[in-house]
Amino acid sequence: MWSALFTPRMVALVGSVGEGRLGYHLLRQMVDGGFPPARLAVVNPKGQGALGVRGYPSVAEIGGPVDLAVVVTPAATVPAVLEECAQAGARAAVVITAGFSEVGNVAGEEAIREVVRRTGIRVVGPNCAGIVNTHHALFPTLETRPPAGSVSLVAQSGAVGGVFLAWAKEHGLGVAKFVSYGNGADLTERDFLEYLAEDPETQVVALYIEEVTEGRDFLRVLADCARRKPVVVIKAGRTEAGRRATLSHTGSMAGADAVYDAALRQCGALRVTTLEEMFDLCLGFTALPPVRGRRVVIVTNSGGPGVLAADRAEEMGLTVAEPSPALRERLFAFLPTYCGLSNPIDLTVEGTEEGYRRTLAAVLEEYDAAVALNIAPAYLDSVPLARGVVQAARESGKPVAAAFLPGPIVAEAVGYLREQGVPNFATGERAVAALARLAEYYATGRSSASLLRALPAPFAVGHEAPRPDSLLEPDLMAWLRAIGIPVPEFRTARTADEAVAGARALGYPVVMKVVSPQILHKSEVGGVLLGIADDEAVRAGFERLAAVAAGRDFRGVVLYPLIRGAQEVLVGLFRDPQFGPVVAFGAGGIYTELLRDVALRVAPVDREEALAMVRETRVAALLAGARGRPPGDMDALADLIARVSELPFRYPDIAEMDLNPVFVLPQGVRVGDVRLIRKESDDSVLSHPVTSL
Repeated sequence: MWSALFTPRMVALVGSVGEGRLGYHLLRQMVDGGFPPARLAVVNPKGQGALGVRGYPSVAEIGGPVDLAVVVTPAATVPAVLEECAQAGARAAVVITAGFSEVGNVAGEEAIREVVRRTGIRVVGPNCAGIVNTHHALFPTLETRPPAGSVSLVAQSGAVGGVFLAWAKEHGLGVAKFVSYGNGADLTERDFLEYLAEDPETQVVALYIEEVTEGRDFLRVLADCARRKPVVVIKAGRTEAGRRATLSHTGSMAGADAVYDAALRQCGALRVTTLEEMFDLCLGFTALPPVRGRRVVIVTNSGGPGVLAADRAEEMGLTVAEPSPALRERLFAFLPTYCGLSNPIDLTVEGTEEGYRRTLAAVLEEYDAAVALNIAPAYLDSVPLARGVVQAARESGKPVAAAFLPGPIVAEAVGYLREQGVPNFATGERAVAALARLAEYYATGRSSASLLRALPAPFAVGHEAPRPDSLLEPDLMAWLRAIGIPVPEFRTARTADEAVAGARALGYPVVMKVVSPQILHKSEVGGVLLGIADDEAVRAGFERLAAVAAGRDFRGVVLYPLIRGAQEVLVGLFRDPQFGPVVAFGAGGIYTELLRDVALRVAPVDREEALAMVRETRVAALLAGARGRPPGDMDALADLIARVSELPFRYPDIAEMDLNPVFVLPQGVRVGDVRLIRKESDDSVLSHPVTSL
């Protein structure tokens, strides 16, 4: 199928090719792009050809084997056209025609899928902008024909792909394949990622998506592709409007976009938010050697733009350090005294070819990468400066990103840079941003096999989960303890005497909480008492909690020892509609809603990934032992996160769960409270936490 789609022997364009029609434009694109007219055919009822390409009244009458059909007939005719193409031997089709699910014509799209199921023909689209294979001179697309290269773009949106391809032509970025899959009635981003992972002509994959189906399968394919080559992703729909309303702390703090963000990073993809970022990263990957560190130097001929680039570099996590004394001595030996020898290094408007070459060659012995800025006045010939940049890049073998601007003045110099393999970015800020993301990529070891361990087969069922009618706190805590999740010692009591006995067994001071299926948020009604120090206080506390539950189903109290010297964190679960179970970690206790400091992963995770989650959050500094406090037990915390991440697979009826707070001690962890939401009933919830002092 893939050879029929991307390297076809014969292509049939099905539809009208009258001037001004889409069919004519597509035929012109293929002919002008270099596809041999003898291997093209036009099919329409009149047998009309064009542009030297012969016309036929049906696909069957072409005679030779047709591998690929490009369809631009009215929407109502498309299923029948695909049927005819399949019967004539076509194995793939690109349906440009619009008018399907995007306008409510779901039935028409289902009819296409039915033809696919019955005949085996594979379909790109409908409502797409076509495909490109530059290495095969194949351009059945509505968009710009880009130069040949090694970047392949898969885009749900044809217009987004069109902008990218136009920039590629303008700035000389080489493209291998382009696919606009539109509504994705048959082939989707998953299929194309699988293909591009194996494609030797593709070194970098760019992906624009708005939504995915079969989310876990998508992540599996994405992770496999990202292990082999860089994958740069734009996921549209990042705003607050995409957040889900859930009943748990965890779900309410984690919108759909946050889950996408975590999932994409988990799979090793580089997520960007704009087309400019995507384009710059693809340019950097194809034109720069690997960026092996974060020390960057900026060499400029203008102070202000250099400062802007330095500011952006530090915002992106790069180190813009001053040159060492020894390096300053070397620079001082050959640069004029009016040059600035800090970082940025300012050669001023009088910078020369030799000045750029010698400066860059010297500083790159000390730095990991460089940005060469040239803000050219109209009278300045920038080509010599470009030569100096190119020579230094070759001598050093390190990444050198140029930013020569403004465009009309430096056009000849930018062309020279491009010919010599030095990428030119629109601004210094965009150059350093690309270097920062490249450094991030090369530092994280994308080939790690652990990327796939987050998506195994479901686990076997373990201990029986509490029944919906037994979701009281003591039942849930007993369940956690039974499945190996550490909880504090606790006692339940129906009477004041039982409460005293329980407190004595635990040891004072204790925490006492009301137990009632009708009181979900205990702390909000005064249902949690802290620091109870003796028998008398226990009796008084019991009476107080009984009064809180007056008129409700009072089931007594639960008592815990008061936990001191712990850092409170949250570990939670919820189900994302795209990716299924998601595990969360963040600040716990009273800080959960205040800080909203949460790291997410598609579940389940292993211990290593759990530690990475912890390190992403601000609470990691507290766990490391801030202000003289002993550090928390990170190993025990990672084990807890990993174990919790397995629970939705062991117990498929768990919809959401919060463990909040989890007390992280110098040795070990303890779960202070649990909230559980089952799929059967969103009202089956257990609420608020024990608080530590």
